Amino acid sequence: MPTTLTLNRSPHSNAFLPADTLHGAMNSYFCNVALPVPLRTTFTYAVPEELRYTLRAGTRVLVPFRKKSLVGVVVELADAAPKDTKIREITRVLDIVPPLTSKLIELATWIAGYYVAPLGEVFRAMLPPLVELRSQRQIVLTECGREAAESLSGGELSHGLTGIEAAFLAKLKEKKGAMPLRPQAKLGLEVSSLQKLQRLRLIEIHESIQPQKRKTQRVIAWKAALAHSDAAKPLAEKEEKIRMLLETERGPLPLAQLLRLAKITRSLIERMLRDGLLESWEEPQDPAEDAFDAGYTPPAHELNAEQDSALKEIRARFELGEFGVQLLHGVTGSGKTEVYLRAVQDTLARGKTAIILVPEIALTLWIGRQCRSWFGARFEGVAVLHSALSDVERAREWWRVRNGEARVVVGTRSAIFAPLENLGLIIVDEEQENSYKQEETPRYHGRDVAIVRAKMENALGLLGSATPSMESYHHTRNGKYELLTLASRVADRALANVEIVNLREEFQQTHQTSPISAKLHAGIQDCLSNGTQALVLINRRGYSWSVLCRSCGASVQCVNCSISMTHHKQRNRLECHYCGSIQAIPKLCPKCQSKYVYFFGEGSEHLEERLRKEFPGARIARLDRDTARTKRQYQETLGAFAGGALDILVGTQMLAKGHDFQRVTLVGVVSADSSLSLPDFRAAERTFQLLTQVAGRAGRGELPGRVLIQTFYPEHYAIQDAVKQDYLSFFERELHFRRMMAYPPFASLANVIVRDTSLEKAIRWSRLLSEYLSPHDGEKVRILGPATAPLARLKKEHRFQFLLKSPKRAVLTKLLSGALAYCHSKEIPQPAILVDMDPLNLL
Repeated sequence: MPTTLTLNRSPHSNAFLPADTLHGAMNSYFCNVALPVPLRTTFTYAVPEELRYTLRAGTRVLVPFRKKSLVGVVVELADAAPKDTKIREITRVLDIVPPLTSKLIELATWIAGYYVAPLGEVFRAMLPPLVELRSQRQIVLTECGREAAESLSGGELSHGLTGIEAAFLAKLKEKKGAMPLRPQAKLGLEVSSLQKLQRLRLIEIHESIQPQKRKTQRVIAWKAALAHSDAAKPLAEKEEKIRMLLETERGPLPLAQLLRLAKITRSLIERMLRDGLLESWEEPQDPAEDAFDAGYTPPAHELNAEQDSALKEIRARFELGEFGVQLLHGVTGSGKTEVYLRAVQDTLARGKTAIILVPEIALTLWIGRQCRSWFGARFEGVAVLHSALSDVERAREWWRVRNGEARVVVGTRSAIFAPLENLGLIIVDEEQENSYKQEETPRYHGRDVAIVRAKMENALGLLGSATPSMESYHHTRNGKYELLTLASRVADRALANVEIVNLREEFQQTHQTSPISAKLHAGIQDCLSNGTQALVLINRRGYSWSVLCRSCGASVQCVNCSISMTHHKQRNRLECHYCGSIQAIPKLCPKCQSKYVYFFGEGSEHLEERLRKEFPGARIARLDRDTARTKRQYQETLGAFAGGALDILVGTQMLAKGHDFQRVTLVGVVSADSSLSLPDFRAAERTFQLLTQVAGRAGRGELPGRVLIQTFYPEHYAIQDAVKQDYLSFFERELHFRRMMAYPPFASLANVIVRDTSLEKAIRWSRLLSEYLSPHDGEKVRILGPATAPLARLKKEHRFQFLLKSPKRAVLTKLLSGALAYCHSKEIPQPAILVDMDPLNLL
């Protein structure tokens, strides 16, 4: 049953608010509203008289702003307005209940201050889409109201009630204390009187979101008990194929998927159902689940000694009942997910709620299935929140959480804003991932916001990774975080054997360049001969990543960005992966008109084509953002590979983490050192993390695994330590470099970009900003720049960069706030100055 909310009605807007917020309500004449505009301030509006007792912080309102109307969030109520300012009224209230709790408003305020972002932009990132959802409202007589109605039956008025109000209470008592909330004419009572009765706590108005009529799917399962009995007849070929799919490879499947995978007719399924070989049932389809996401039962592993020890440490932290952060450092395949789920189970048993963050939408499918299987039936439900849901689905999931119908939330970085009450645990899986950092305003980091929210809620923050970020692991060294370690894989399975393929030596022997070395070719051939599977990773999508003229040396650049266009052969065009612009493939060089146009560098599309030529009989698929544009495409490809329907899977870094493929015995990494050449101090860390994570995809089942890393730079310590899968060795070496160069975790960074479509303006504004920043360059803050940004032009804008370093974040925040105020005084447009605190991308 959904949790019932007690609500109060606003007659002007038909909005409702929780009755428990009415206690201590004040008659507020004004309110401060945050608007989604690039201005770091709130705006004061007058509250209409009929809303003064009901409007509360956290509610969305429609307000006039300049010559248009905007949706804003009420941050606080006020008794007075700024002097000498024209004050306009709120147009209307938009929410049934305030979507933001007081804790979330506090969190938004922290984000706005720390990341130097407009508060209205922060609220826009936090809030669900504004869509209409069906709801049901009832007027309910309270115990106080029942006593009042009984005392009024003697004819004496109390509580300052009028005769009409007393009669209404009596009528409500006759209706067994509840009646639907109807329009004023049908109730026979003025709205002001209804509000009065609620303020006196004589009635409550209960509000619940009506459940959507959910789609169902027919799921087919193998009836094992009867099928394996002594009386069972031998199975025909197609029946045996169905048994293998349903019993061995995939488990119960939706009917439509079974028909397609087994290439059979519906009539065969119906006959096998009649014969008792199969069983079926109708199953509701979750908004976050599609027809290819059913029938999954997670393995109930027994905890090994390391997992049990980690869980005991987590439980000990629960017993303390106070904020803390733990880092679960476990090698790939060590069973971190099992520890997560048991920690959530303990959290729920204590009457608290939990959030699980994953770095990519794709991983929500897998974690979501596990959570639904573990908690969906026993507890009050699991909600999934991410940007791939439709607006209606996202809003419905949000309000399910807000109404207390879900106690576990799984999602990507924005799920950290889920309006859970009584939060006890926040898990951040693969905490080192860059995708937790938002690359548009507000530029928050989901992991860091999770830790701050855990502190505000007095909850436990649990970070997990096989390759923790330098900052997080350093915090375990200085005592800020508690370290939990899983040093071995489950069932004592060995880590995959990792080998380096030196491409310099390969070229000397063959005098040819190929993305598939001789050793990788032989390894794939062994997989095909043995009936196992291979994963091949190349961290570039497209066919070729540059188009070059062999006569003049010019490359085909994007018209909007200072970056080479990528060749996509299947689509027969060039694309920019930054701004999305498209060009036709040139037959002649745009600069010198030469016909010697050359496609340089291999991408995932090229690699797939090459593998199909070298292994013509193999079943090969590619998984990247070009082939998996929808959740269904992504899941179908992964499902086919997991079920053994594919031999080789080619892909980008989305294959490197989180997936558990039991039959993969070989992982090949093409161009392992490509990221080392980037102008970024984190290049070595990212290379080590990617190689270690992708190596963890091999040998996760009973079969041993092997990893081949192709590189032109085998001597680099990031590659050497990834081969040994030795995180501590890499950490020590990289930490020395960071200390010498004063980079995180020994300093805080801020990246400031000045940008405009006019080069002249961008240069002038950069000089003005430099005039403010330069005097502060010293011991407390080191200021580098202005300089042309590595991506000098992006989406038609010219870009100049400042990089600020300081041992203390507070110093950076104060300086940047002053810089933005200075820019405002110099009439530099706010969108022209981009501030990124704790940047992960310096391009």
